[in-house]
Amino acid sequence: MKRRLTALVAAVSVLALSACGSGSPSGGGSEAPAGSGGLTKISVGVIPIVDTAPIWLGDEKGFFAEEGLELDLQTATGGAAIVPGVVSGSFDFAFSNLISVMVANDKGLDLQFVANGASTTGEEGAGFGAVVVPKDSDIQSAADLEGKTVSVNNLSNIGDTTIKHVVEQDGGNPDNIDFVEVAFPDAPAALQNGQVDAAWILDPFLTQARSEGARVVSWNFTEMHPELDIAGYFTTSEKVQSEPELVEKFTRAMNKSLEYAQENPQEVRDIVGTYTEIDAETLAELTLPEYRPEFSREAAQALGEAAAKYGTLSEAPNLDELLP
Repeated sequence: MKRRLTALVAAVSVLALSACGSGSPSGGGSEAPAGSGGLTKISVGVIPIVDTAPIWLGDEKGFFAEEGLELDLQTATGGAAIVPGVVSGSFDFAFSNLISVMVANDKGLDLQFVANGASTTGEEGAGFGAVVVPKDSDIQSAADLEGKTVSVNNLSNIGDTTIKHVVEQDGGNPDNIDFVEVAFPDAPAALQNGQVDAAWILDPFLTQARSEGARVVSWNFTEMHPELDIAGYFTTSEKVQSEPELVEKFTRAMNKSLEYAQENPQEVRDIVGTYTEIDAETLAELTLPEYRPEFSREAAQALGEAAAKYGTLSEAPNLDELLP
């Protein structure tokens, strides 16, 4: 297990957009402790980004308390803490992008999604993540990224996987792209300074980069698949089997939270301001993800096959084992 976790820390990463710092895993375990008012306390590992707004909003609205659950939301910057935290039992549930959990299972861990988290908008010309270039760049399309240096927050994950796919679909050779790791907060400056030819950036830093003149050449999530699910909430398959009632309660509350968030975008923006340092002006301009309970198996299949094709996975994932 130690070797597995060591390999996982090196290989697995999520959409790590650190907005307000991180906390340490605590709580959880197979026997959830009693919370206040007779509620069952559960620990959930989350990343403090716009994508996780529904769980914060659902907690505030009492959707989890209605199911008899008290949430202990523990923030972390990425999969190096979150995925091993679920495996060790420090977290009962956690948030991660699909590729990270696919990679974890590909490495021999047995994890399963129990609720959706955030999905692409599916709208051409709009999204919360994109590949951008300087305004005067000669790069005009995804195919033009061939032979160029492109930044992503983590290598061998959802960023470069989706970019390779759209480049190939546009007629370019994805094998000739030089991907480099640059954290999202640093990407706009790296682009302006000429350290990279193009940068894959998520909001709020995408909004920042565009306000400074950056031009979008690919909305890679939507171009990968218009119904692409980016991330969700997962746990171990052992917990799904041994504590089905707890999992069902969490899933019901999470699904209600997703539906509420989708119907109340202003409340999403308001709640994001309570757990990040994103200013109100930027929040008002952000393109929010789509929040929906259902996973698109077709989109997940396309993503998994692309990850296997480009070497991120040894083989395409078994969606019957991965998704609810």
